[in-house]
Amino acid sequence: MKNTLMATHLRLVGMAALWGASWSWGKVVAQAMAPLAAASLRFLFASVVLVLWMHRASTLRDLKKLTRNQWLGLAAAAMAGVFGYSTFFMLSLQLVPAGKAAIVVTLNPGATLLLAAILFREHLNPAILAGMVLSAIGAYIAISGNGPSAALPGSVGIGELLLLGCVACWVAYTLIGRLVLKGVDALTTTTVTTVIGALLLLLASIGFEGTAAWGALRGAPADAWVSLLALAFGATAVAYAWYFEGVKALGAGAASGYITLVPVFGVLFSSLWLDEPTSKSLFLGAALAISGMALMHVGRRRAELRGQRLARAAREGAPGGKP
Repeated sequence: MKNTLMATHLRLVGMAALWGASWSWGKVVAQAMAPLAAASLRFLFASVVLVLWMHRASTLRDLKKLTRNQWLGLAAAAMAGVFGYSTFFMLSLQLVPAGKAAIVVTLNPGATLLLAAILFREHLNPAILAGMVLSAIGAYIAISGNGPSAALPGSVGIGELLLLGCVACWVAYTLIGRLVLKGVDALTTTTVTTVIGALLLLLASIGFEGTAAWGALRGAPADAWVSLLALAFGATAVAYAWYFEGVKALGAGAASGYITLVPVFGVLFSSLWLDEPTSKSLFLGAALAISGMALMHVGRRRAELRGQRLARAAREGAPGGKP
């Protein structure tokens, strides 16, 4: 049992490492290939793996059970979480260092929790609010390159704004999933959105980049192809598989806590593999942003435990419940 749990934790660390490495791999691809063509290839390759995974798990037949609203929800999620996110991801990496870009991950939970509080009236406890503020300050320092004493607006350019597009798309993907994808399991959601997103990216690439972009792929260097395959199979298929295993074994709250490590690996790999400079402001911003993520995770966990206690007390106090 201990060995099984240890393996689960190690896979979750591996998941965080693969997602962190995706920024360096994406940087290499973005510098050598047309962004939409590369993104569509990434998700087409990943689609093959995920469909085979569903076939092996004998869940392909369950697609027939999806309702019309669920299919529409999956299409909307694909538009935001695959098509939109990947487009901003590739375009931003043409302009912004991979290590700086990886810090954007720290804004995702705070933005999601804030909108969930507005839309669904979720309770935000002091730990969550403090984590949001800390993550926002840290991300600003890391992304803009300004220290805490620097004057606004800082050196935020088009690349940094494109990174905020990544955040907006991820938040939309998460909230769409909450609104319309209840009852759809994680593997089905990931596979269907990946397939739909790949097709949307393919159509957009043909429409905006033209066939010349695809012809130019033949001249892309070997390291770009290796990075593209690593994005498709490592950062998409394998990382999601390990994440789902972690959720199943430990619960969603515990598994999602490992996402805190993603920007750590992102900055580390961009420095080791791409020789990107690591300034004091990047380290300071990353430390603050990651601390904010961890604080939000603690706050969410406390809120979950409080909700469970209240639900248990309500059941025990209800007629027919335990005395």
